[in-house]
Amino acid sequence: MGSVHLIEHPLIQHKLSIIRDVGTGPKEFRELVEEIATLMAYEVTRDFPLEEIEIQTPIAKAKAKVISGKKIAIVPILRAGLVMADGIMKLIPAAKMGHIGLYRDPNTLRPVEYYCKLPNDLQDRDLIVVDPMLATGGSASAAIDFLKKRGATKTIKLVCLIAAPEGVARIQQEHPEVEVFVAAIDDYLDNHGYIIPGLGDAGDRLFGTK
Repeated sequence: MGSVHLIEHPLIQHKLSIIRDVGTGPKEFRELVEEIATLMAYEVTRDFPLEEIEIQTPIAKAKAKVISGKKIAIVPILRAGLVMADGIMKLIPAAKMGHIGLYRDPNTLRPVEYYCKLPNDLQDRDLIVVDPMLATGGSASAAIDFLKKRGATKTIKLVCLIAAPEGVARIQQEHPEVEVFVAAIDDYLDNHGYIIPGLGDAGDRLFGTK
C-alpha cells in the first residue's frame, strides 16, 4: 500500500484548528489554507534529490547542494485546490501547474469531470495533486486516473488538509503507489459524504459561496 504521511507539526495543527472554526471568515480561511499548504510542502518535498555544485561565496569557493533537475507539476482539483496550489508554488516557483475540474454529484456522490488542462510534458514530471478534503476519495482517485490516462508516468503525491479514513483507504486500494500527505485524519463520513468533524465545504468557505 502507498504511504500515508500525517503531518503533525505544531504550526500546522494550530492553523488547522482555526480553519475548522465556524467563525473563521473567507479572507482568513484562504490565508490560512495557503499557509498550511506551504508548510506541508516542506514534508512533501523532503525526498527531492540533491546534487553538489561549486559556488563562490563572498569569502571563498564552496561546495553547495541544489535540487537535482527535478521537474514538478502541481495539479489542484478545482476549485478548492487552487489556494493550496498557490501555497506550494511559493516554495517551488519553477513548477508548472495543471488544473482538473471535478464536481461531486449530490445524488450518487460520484465525481464528474468538467475541465482538464495539463502541461504538455506531463509524462516528464512528478506530480503533486492538491485538494483540501479527502472525503470519499472519489474525486481524488478520479483525478489520479485522469492524469494516468493522459500520460503521467512518474510519481504522484496527493496532498490534503483533512481526510476521512474511507478516503485514505480508497486511494490506497485504487492507487497503491501514490503517497498521501494529510494534516489530519478525522473520524468518519456522514450520510452526505461530509467529513466529521471536518470543516464544512472547503470551496464555499474559501470563496464565500453557498
